Amino acid sequence: MSALKQFVHNRPKDADDSLLKTVTFAVTHFTVAFTVAYLLTGDILIGSLIAMVEPAINTVAYFFHEKIWARRQKRRQAAADVMERSSHIKNASGFRPVS
Repeated sequence: MSALKQFVHNRPKDADDSLLKTVTFAVTHFTVAFTVAYLLTGDILIGSLIAMVEPAINTVAYFFHEKIWARRQKRRQAAADVMERSSHIKNASGFRPVS
């Protein structure tokens, strides 16, 4: 079995999908970039060059974007967990505001 197949199929269920998402994004992006560049220029060589440079840079940027986004989601979840725990503590203390 190839290394790529092993990476895709033999991963833990809770594994980080950033790299896999980046690879699939790159394939899609290269295809779209080549098609658009070829249709605009009518030249396979220029279409290929554009399709190699722009998506390669954008794919690296996407990988880091995905990492930053995941960190943001973890922070939001941690903040929500803190709020939930603090509301349980307030309710358990029996404190009732005077009206």
